[in-house]
Amino acid sequence: MDLKSLFSGVLALVLIPLAAHAEDLPDLGGKTLMVATENAYPPLQFIDPNSGQAIGWEYDAMKEIAKRLNFKAAHQNVSWGAMIQAVSDGQYHIGMNGITIKDDRKEKVDFSDPYMRSEMFMLVRGDEERFSDAKSFAALKDGLVGAQPGTPPFYVAVHDVLDGNEHNPRIKRFETFGASVQALKTGDVDVVLTDGTAGKGYAQASEGALKLVGGPLGAEDFGFIFPKGSDLVASVNAAIKLLKADGTFDALNKKWFLDYKLGG
Repeated sequence: MDLKSLFSGVLALVLIPLAAHAEDLPDLGGKTLMVATENAYPPLQFIDPNSGQAIGWEYDAMKEIAKRLNFKAAHQNVSWGAMIQAVSDGQYHIGMNGITIKDDRKEKVDFSDPYMRSEMFMLVRGDEERFSDAKSFAALKDGLVGAQPGTPPFYVAVHDVLDGNEHNPRIKRFETFGASVQALKTGDVDVVLTDGTAGKGYAQASEGALKLVGGPLGAEDFGFIFPKGSDLVASVNAAIKLLKADGTFDALNKKWFLDYKLGG
């Protein structure tokens, strides 16, 4: 299978811009910037079960951005529920967590340009045969979906899979994405909606216990977040433009979406 086929429906980069030049990038003078992340979204960022180290596509991307802009990234684990407000309050310079660029979030934080486009898929148990897509799941009256409130999977479950009621009893709420996946494994819920990148990672690591079913349920653009008015936005955008143009992001896509085996 070629690279284009494998990424179809899982990951689509935004259009490659015109070439940028490293000499055009600003120099941040070696300063240390605090970067918030949850480490719960493989393969973007997660704890390696073998080494215990925080790794992933976003860690590598931020390392490359820091190298180009001459700063040090100091990462700190922050829950998703607290992250946007913490960055808005200036507790962190940058937030990275596969964060969907949305207008309501722009009221609290500034976003970088998109660095990745993702699509939602249904993650189910490997032996699931009662449904195979959103329509057949919706028809399964006792089927339960696990979701983290305030996230794209939650709203896709509400509006694209079920009936638009955020209090529908078929939606079971969890504090973390990882907890919803664990509930799926134990049979407490029947499906978890996830970006295809994370879903592929979990399915791959499960050795057949989990799988993705159905087609994509929506596209989302991911961006890094900053406190409102941060002068880092333009600098990071320039670095993103360069890393798209020079093939660095393509290499990271191959590393994390083709070559890396989560838990292997």
